[in-house]
Amino acid sequence: MTPQRVSRRAARLLVMLVAGAAFALCCSSAMPGPAVVMAAASSAGSGSEGQSNFITKVVGAAAQGAVAACVAAVLSAFTEPIVNRLLVERCTVSQAINSVKLQDCLKFFLTTFPTNMLKFPIFEVINIMLSFTSLSGAVRGIINGALFCTIMLPVTNYRFRKSMNLPVDPALLYQAYPPTLLRDIAYGWARGTFAGVLAKAMPGLAGEFVGKSFLFGLCVLIACVISSPFNEWRGFWLQQPSKKLPFSQFFKPER
Repeated sequence: MTPQRVSRRAARLLVMLVAGAAFALCCSSAMPGPAVVMAAASSAGSGSEGQSNFITKVVGAAAQGAVAACVAAVLSAFTEPIVNRLLVERCTVSQAINSVKLQDCLKFFLTTFPTNMLKFPIFEVINIMLSFTSLSGAVRGIINGALFCTIMLPVTNYRFRKSMNLPVDPALLYQAYPPTLLRDIAYGWARGTFAGVLAKAMPGLAGEFVGKSFLFGLCVLIACVISSPFNEWRGFWLQQPSKKLPFSQFFKPER
């Protein structure tokens, strides 16, 4: 099979997955999903409303994470190879774009999709399970970030090395654990803290679907900005030994 035919087939696959994700998202808001059915069965069998509510929210969070993972996988396949080169190699935007080929992006989608299907649902499931505890949002976020990083860092580093066309070395799957741990803890703390702050600051938006979506997006944006310095530190750890820049040169103020 020629590279052109592979590219066309991969492109069609991307379009089908985006359409499927959009259809699933629309259906999930219009009709009861598996989470509701499972919750009803659990409630009928055990008579425990608390247990059925727990199952409903956990499975619902996993389903939402799966839909988000599908859409994000398409975007990440084209943006992540460029962003990772900017992060680690400290090159210009034009240099990063020129070093990435369309065929590489289509091939990288075969990595972003399955890894997203692991990462996104797991983060949301941990998050929703912790919501049943008496811990504050900030503390839940810290625990969530720490657990997520420790469990999923091998997947994250595998994906990073694939995006950079580097060989996958099992000994390096926990590479850059300290900065990644701090990044995910900072993200989880910020998301857990500002979710409540934004809901109180804009109560008129918290009751509607569009308003909730806007507040969630704003919360994630704030969390990304707060955790970004640790992501830069992670990039410093992930440099190739042969191309490693010193600390003072890597962290230039204008960057």
